[in-house]
Amino acid sequence: MQRFEAYLKANLPVVESFHPHYNNALSEMLLAGGKRFRPMLLLSVVDAYEPLLYEGALAPALAIEFLHTYSLIHDDLPSMDNADLRRGFPTLHTTYDEATAILAGDALNSEAFYHISKAPLRDDIKIKLVELLARDGGTYGMVLGQAIDLHFENQLLTLEQVKILHTNKTAKLIATSLLMGAIIVGLEKKKQDELYHFGLDLGLLFQIQDDIIDETQSDEEAGKTTGNDGDKNSFVNIIGLDKSIEEAEVLANNLEGRFKSFDKSLQKVLNPIIEQYLYRHR
Repeated sequence: MQRFEAYLKANLPVVESFHPHYNNALSEMLLAGGKRFRPMLLLSVVDAYEPLLYEGALAPALAIEFLHTYSLIHDDLPSMDNADLRRGFPTLHTTYDEATAILAGDALNSEAFYHISKAPLRDDIKIKLVELLARDGGTYGMVLGQAIDLHFENQLLTLEQVKILHTNKTAKLIATSLLMGAIIVGLEKKKQDELYHFGLDLGLLFQIQDDIIDETQSDEEAGKTTGNDGDKNSFVNIIGLDKSIEEAEVLANNLEGRFKSFDKSLQKVLNPIIEQYLYRHR
């Protein structure tokens, strides 16, 4: 984590301009912290199998964090969730204005792919990483999930539809973080698929836990605006808090069993992340 944080701070986007706060707007939500969950998944896979490629993997890991942060900035906008707090700090549209927040998010989106293009990795690997991040962080994943989420506010979906919504909105970017690590180190297709599907379920668990946190924690405890899902198709709104906790527990137990079948080297590096997040709903 420390190596990633140092790399992030050394590679914040800085532009020569007379704009009074453009650079600050690009960097604020990145410097505000965050779990760094997704980049650490990628880096853990690389560290487990090809630690000599770790330095080269920092750029695509940062790309994931840039893309994820752009999605949070846009998610908080008045036209979406209209949230005032993110990572313990005021959201960009409250610090500056909505246009600045939109443009900062746009910039971080494109900056993600710029960093992959500059990574010290083979060109064919970089092309594949661009493909995966664009697929699961865009049209066929996160953006699709966000579109479903917003369109169906105040309309209750079925549990299966809610799982589809959040598989796209949240889980695919988590899954592709593991998959991008597998691509960098050249794991066989079967192992790539195993990690991706593990990531999909891990991402779904992550979302159920976030819905539980939104219901049970204050803004200060969560570091973001909570109690903001009243009109949303969250798991808590669909099946209730107790059932959501049960659903999380079943999924966490299943993931723990699958995790124990991973290579010992992968278990070792992923274990701190899994321990921290697998049962955070308790």
